[in-house]
Amino acid sequence: MRERRLGSSAIDVGEIGLGCMPMNWAYVGDASDTESIAVIHRALDLGVTLLDTSDVYGPFTNEELVGRALDGHRDRAVVATKAGLVVGPSGGYPLDNDARPEHIREAVEASLRRLRIDVIDLYQLHRIDPHVPLEESWGAMAELVGAGTVRALGMSEAGVDELERAHAIHPVASVQSELSLWFTERLDDVVPWCAGHDAAFIPFAPLGRGFLTGTLTTGTTDAGDFRSMLPRFTQTAIDANQAIVERVRAVARRHGATPGQIALAWVLAQGEHVIPIPGTRRLRHLEENAGAAAISLNAEDLADLRDLPEVTGTRY
Repeated sequence: MRERRLGSSAIDVGEIGLGCMPMNWAYVGDASDTESIAVIHRALDLGVTLLDTSDVYGPFTNEELVGRALDGHRDRAVVATKAGLVVGPSGGYPLDNDARPEHIREAVEASLRRLRIDVIDLYQLHRIDPHVPLEESWGAMAELVGAGTVRALGMSEAGVDELERAHAIHPVASVQSELSLWFTERLDDVVPWCAGHDAAFIPFAPLGRGFLTGTLTTGTTDAGDFRSMLPRFTQTAIDANQAIVERVRAVARRHGATPGQIALAWVLAQGEHVIPIPGTRRLRHLEENAGAAAISLNAEDLADLRDLPEVTGTRY
């Protein structure tokens, strides 16, 4: 797999990464830790080297899972984790913010222990805390780079104004936010900002939380699957949005590919600084996703994918 650079960090990663969150948090399923660890090891074999997790996933158990998978494989992986969100009073959703400097200093040490590593390659502010000045949160994270416990810093779901404020203190190596064929708003502001400031853009949910693979035709009411709370995953919205999948499937047929591979190829085509992190806990899905790196979309493909039906249902 070809590599792309994590912005100004001088860290190179496979152009497609791996979102580890679904392995044991937010989605229902019967994948075992053994299967998930096998997925991580196979990802590294395929050149999918950026592993993305967070302390809030679980909470904590996702980092622990990644840490076990890294045993004997640390030198092949680029580890990205996050701080700044904590579970709410109920132990789950809605999540709360906590980006106080003292929390960040405690969180990084805890993440290092769970991940069983000495340094985090990419440490990300999961959300900006409305109760803490961004300069204080980002300044505390910059201190971690100076201390050698973190190599590079990123932000998640930040706007351009906030990115400018942070970048003035310490380089923003990456910005993580949603981007897919059914959510393109970041192409208007954050993706160009990243291109102009030597930062990578790391799209989460590049497969529309599984919908753009064409395999979801019914909604879920399972409280363990957070998609049950999302407007785009009501049965009415799923039925209406099948028209989008059909258009993607038509492009896929021209390439002998799957709709999911075309959705990922489209994300990759948005810039050399764009590094999607589709999440999965299944080997077959991992290998399918990695195969998207070999697909080159032509002008006709891109035109067809620009002209998709309007999406039914809001993102959240």
